[in-house]
Amino acid sequence: MSSLIDTLTSLTEEDVRHFLDRYRSLGPLPGMLLTFMKSFVPPLPTLIIVGVNAAVYGLWLGFLYSWLGMIAGCMTTFFIFRRIGEHRYARKWAAKPRVQRSMVWIQRNAFGYVFLLSLFPVGPFVVINIAAALARMPLRSFLIAILFGKAVMVMSVSMIGYDVERFMQEPARLLYVVLFVLISFVVSKRIEAWFTRESAAPGTES
Repeated sequence: MSSLIDTLTSLTEEDVRHFLDRYRSLGPLPGMLLTFMKSFVPPLPTLIIVGVNAAVYGLWLGFLYSWLGMIAGCMTTFFIFRRIGEHRYARKWAAKPRVQRSMVWIQRNAFGYVFLLSLFPVGPFVVINIAAALARMPLRSFLIAILFGKAVMVMSVSMIGYDVERFMQEPARLLYVVLFVLISFVVSKRIEAWFTRESAAPGTES
């Protein structure tokens, strides 16, 4: 098992291209599998995998496959640890004052916490999903945050990976990526706020 993890974490661009070419007959599954595994093997090189997906499948299909794989991985770990969080040992651990303070902070800032950290192509993906699950973050809010956060991150990396030379020649194009991130954050916050009002409405009337 350790040798498999070592192999996955040391993947190069050539390795990813070879893997995708070798299993091209399986359609989008190889590209989706690699990004799905990111939620279970954190050191996997996200930049390389997402960039090569865009180069091999094309910008839009590469984006779609990488995005779907990541969302599936995030949701899987979220559900696993939400279930584990119901275990008595997990509840006992969560009852510790220091853990409680962390959980309260995450609960208050859950959406922004998940969304903003999802924007980074390198980072503690597994920790984000686990923390959100154990803090009992609403499924709807978690899903909206990762849908938008991962979409922004994957699209940004896909655009760069699809046409690296152009971005190197015109670095000012990165400003469009930054603008895209800011607009996505505002839009996703508005959607999350709308869903929150909708779900709170029945309780308010009663």
